[in-house]
Amino acid sequence: MTSPPPSSADILAMARRTLEIEASAITSLVGRIDDAFLDAVNILLACKGRVVVSGMGKSGHVGGKIAATLASTGTPSFFMHPAEASHGDLGMITGQDVVIALSNSGESPEIAGIVPLIKRRGAKLISVTGNPASTLGREADIHLNAGVSQEACPLNLAPTASTTAALALGDALAVATLFARGFTAEDFARTHPGGTLGRRLLIHVRDLMHGGAALPVVGQSASLKEALLEMTRKGLGMTAVIDSDHRLVGIFTDGDLRRLLDRDVDVRSARIDEVMKRGPRTVSQDALAIEAVRIMEEAKVNGLLAVDGEGRLHGALNMHDLLKAGVV
Repeated sequence: MTSPPPSSADILAMARRTLEIEASAITSLVGRIDDAFLDAVNILLACKGRVVVSGMGKSGHVGGKIAATLASTGTPSFFMHPAEASHGDLGMITGQDVVIALSNSGESPEIAGIVPLIKRRGAKLISVTGNPASTLGREADIHLNAGVSQEACPLNLAPTASTTAALALGDALAVATLFARGFTAEDFARTHPGGTLGRRLLIHVRDLMHGGAALPVVGQSASLKEALLEMTRKGLGMTAVIDSDHRLVGIFTDGDLRRLLDRDVDVRSARIDEVMKRGPRTVSQDALAIEAVRIMEEAKVNGLLAVDGEGRLHGALNMHDLLKAGVV
């Protein structure tokens, strides 16, 4: 007799049960962070070659993510498929490498079959299994126990809680290693130059600012008319005003012009030093571009002038430049 389909309440209950079981699986790992885990971190820190991560099936998918996390956080790493290893890819491994092998049972034949060859090459072996007494658990230099009491699958068959635990343990290993290595946000940015964080931590004001002939600038003795022509030519909606030593003394913007017109100022006869805004907000040309964003947002302005340590003008940029560069 066919069972009736589960109700909506039953489906939601199963989803919640899955999360509870997987959360419990991760929590149970906390008590296993011990001297063996510390030894594994020290092996990774001492590695002169590459960290090679391997696993079969679902463990392989987890291993690929662990390898990617290690590689992006200061530990050169790649994933090697164990079935391909016995058909030539084992040549990727050298005596200076460290191998992290994942297998919930610890008996995956594709992994077990290459363990003697890995050890013969002199590479260190860290295993992550759910069974310390398994072949992989016994043969490894360091074994990390990722065992779970049950899978989240109602049949207790599909790898669910076990793969979540292995992934979390791999993350813990990667994060502990980057912490021990002194890996910084700037280091992270160098391995993620295409991401938002990379752009924020690698791009400086000098990389984006308009300088040289593209910089809108007039002397403080210039007329307002000359300043307006300079603004029109350079197209940044502003012009810097400098003294004879090229030090910044003021700024004039499109907004300032609108306010002058409201006051019925004669733009044909006015001098720029009579109408400019003195002491404008500036940013160091050597600052990160994200610092320019902070200053603009704080001051509620769309443009900023870049200076050196002595207050000499070197460039100008606006929010459009920062948006185009992906900093914002």
